[in-house]
Amino acid sequence: MLFKKCLALCLLVFPVFLFALPQVQLATRFSESTHAEDYLVSEKYDGIRAIWTGEALMTRQGNPIHAPDWFTDKLPTVWLDGELWSKRNDFEFVMSTVRKNIPVDSEWRNIHYMIFDAPDAEKTMTFAERSQRYTQLIIDLNLPHVIPIKQFTVSSNQELHRVLDDYVKKGAEGLILHRKLARFESGRTDNLLKLKPHMDAEAKVIKILNGSGKYDGMMGSILVEMPSGIRFKIGSGFSDEERRTPPKLGEYVTYKYHGFTERGIPRFASFLRIRDIQF
Repeated sequence: MLFKKCLALCLLVFPVFLFALPQVQLATRFSESTHAEDYLVSEKYDGIRAIWTGEALMTRQGNPIHAPDWFTDKLPTVWLDGELWSKRNDFEFVMSTVRKNIPVDSEWRNIHYMIFDAPDAEKTMTFAERSQRYTQLIIDLNLPHVIPIKQFTVSSNQELHRVLDDYVKKGAEGLILHRKLARFESGRTDNLLKLKPHMDAEAKVIKILNGSGKYDGMMGSILVEMPSGIRFKIGSGFSDEERRTPPKLGEYVTYKYHGFTERGIPRFASFLRIRDIQF
């Protein structure tokens, strides 16, 4: 009896953490030892990861996404994995729209659900088979806001990088690679790879440093801490508005960088965005 009372109380106070996290594949970084011809390739959409369980739409952390009824009413009773996305270089709008507890219909009219996987319950289908499955599912749905992500092949790593350059010039964030013959595997896996023109990571804000000169009275840079404990400053990538209202202490920011120094500090770190830990 005591256990049941405690469980009921926990469900009221901590509802998110007691529900099982959705099973999702998480990408690792592409390396040149990879044989790109073994993978199906698609654009990497810079949006919000969204899982449709067959009944509910949620983030990969298991938090509910409050979409309008019309957005999910006709989705199939199967598991779908995809990205909520509007257009290239529009992440802030997507985040602002999706994070609202009360959805704004006019904003959601600009959001597309870009589907890139539909794992089978038995987890026996290869990704090549699953890509055909989700493509046909979405075609049959015939909903303008639900779009199957196109998968294609390349013959070599050299061709892959040429394709990356073409996509980036058009404003894409990068490319995603799914191993053709891989069965669904939850968690971080090299069956799913991401390739970008730069690397990115997240770090915790531990100090706001004042600016000088043209940034007098605003933030000049932030001191952040990596999961490893290494600390470094980020002073570029911020707009004037972001310098006037900088990230708060304790928040996590996403930054881009180009390799590491001998001391393990990211080279040429530049601010991208504040990370919302719910997404």
